[in-house]
Amino acid sequence: MDQVQPSQASSEIKNVLFIMCDQLRADHLSCYAPGGALKTPNLDRLAAMGVRFDRAYVNSAVCGPSRASYYTGRYPLSHRVTWNRVPHPIDELYLGDYLAQSGRDCHLLGKTHHVPDPAGANARRFQVQPEAAERFWQGGFTALERYDGHFEMGPDSEYRQYLQARGYDSERPWEDYVIGSQDDQGQFASGWYMRNASLPARVQAQDSETAYFTQRAMDFISAKGEEPWALHLSFIKPHWPYKAPAPYHDRFGADDACAPVRAEHERTEAHPVHAAYQQHEESLSFAQDEVWRTIKPVYMGLVQQIDEEVGRLLDMLEQQDRLKDTLIIFSSDHGDLLGDHWLGEKEYFFENAIRVPLIVVDPRAAANATRGQSSDAFVECVDVTPTILDALHLPAQEHRVEGRSLIPLLQGQSDWAREYTVASLDYAYREARQILGRGVDECRGLMLRDGDYKYIHWQGYRPQLFDLKQDPDELHDLGADPAHAAVCRRMKEGLLDWHDTLKGRASESWAAVENRTNAHERMMNILIGRW
Repeated sequence: MDQVQPSQASSEIKNVLFIMCDQLRADHLSCYAPGGALKTPNLDRLAAMGVRFDRAYVNSAVCGPSRASYYTGRYPLSHRVTWNRVPHPIDELYLGDYLAQSGRDCHLLGKTHHVPDPAGANARRFQVQPEAAERFWQGGFTALERYDGHFEMGPDSEYRQYLQARGYDSERPWEDYVIGSQDDQGQFASGWYMRNASLPARVQAQDSETAYFTQRAMDFISAKGEEPWALHLSFIKPHWPYKAPAPYHDRFGADDACAPVRAEHERTEAHPVHAAYQQHEESLSFAQDEVWRTIKPVYMGLVQQIDEEVGRLLDMLEQQDRLKDTLIIFSSDHGDLLGDHWLGEKEYFFENAIRVPLIVVDPRAAANATRGQSSDAFVECVDVTPTILDALHLPAQEHRVEGRSLIPLLQGQSDWAREYTVASLDYAYREARQILGRGVDECRGLMLRDGDYKYIHWQGYRPQLFDLKQDPDELHDLGADPAHAAVCRRMKEGLLDWHDTLKGRASESWAAVENRTNAHERMMNILIGRW
């Protein structure tokens, strides 16, 4: 089935399936970049069922702050999770918290990067009530199985127990099998070393992370039957370690991969922050042709496996007649530079780091007119939570949530428009800070991208500016060019205008503010200034 037909569409949304990948570039889906060796027919199928957003951006190209923005609907400057493992302030609510207020759990399978703030709670002697304790520790979610995929699993891990029951006989099954390989001499080869990426993982494909969590999602949905559900299926891949099981490890070769987008002058004439990032170990590695030619085919294989597992999940939803009443959202927490601009990892503000795939399927008949279309509207990860709340007819939380519901776009309303998109970076935790000799509170970057330009404001340094019309590959930094000073001023003013929209007053609803405006006499019998 290619798409939900109008006759099959439901009048109401009953279920929510929010699928997130980790470190997935938009240009590795064939519906975004047709013509390459990598085909993603199942994700293309999903796009045919809904709307593909071609200009979807994360608000930080770092896992922790990006996911916090997805889950809160708020920008990093508001929710204050500026890096990985920064505790989530106790006064910030997640998507699961909003759904719980209406009597609905949001279940989790996979990664969140959420870190709670017990120190903040203890400092104020807050007691977490038993019924809310799990949501506090798990970022608003009801965890079916949380799995962040970067460390060896503890003994209580269900995935660890599954692997051991399947015969992977090790006290470290993740290190030894999931990211472990065997070289040509029969010796163990760790997936932590990128030179071993092309070797197949010792785990079978059906027991790998992606397949395991897909099956768990299918089991959960089947068990729910006709009962409404909300599920966040959060894949760890194609995030490093770049390790794929057979047959995905060698499905593509180096000739199938595109060479990194970069120019020599980006090294010789680099902005100071860009130059510092180029000195990171992952950047020095990806600067070598051998590295990207080894890693990119494996990355493509990991994406291929995700596509096939999503196809398996879609088939089950179709068989169980759940496509007709399920809102489906597919996205990623950020991209992967893979050697672009002489950089590894993500973090920076270049397009392949901050632009992500975003596909949204609204099964209701009201969305039939846009089904299978693409949209060039600027949308952001902060838009996901308000979209889900809107789809379920739950309160908009407009005094807190800074994103906007995408439902009007899905239903063909043409007046939905955002002039620009914004992202931020706090690189205090990275080696770049030490290279530059910056203090821990001197490492802020802010990006504003409109239809023509990308402007990057760096604390303590000159800005960067890219003319995206003339230079879509972002190879020529115009930030120091006097001829573009007026553009820089205009874009900086745009950042100030955006900052004015942030919602710092998040503890009272707009209705409460309206009710208390000039109400001192009416509400408290207080007279001010009366003669």
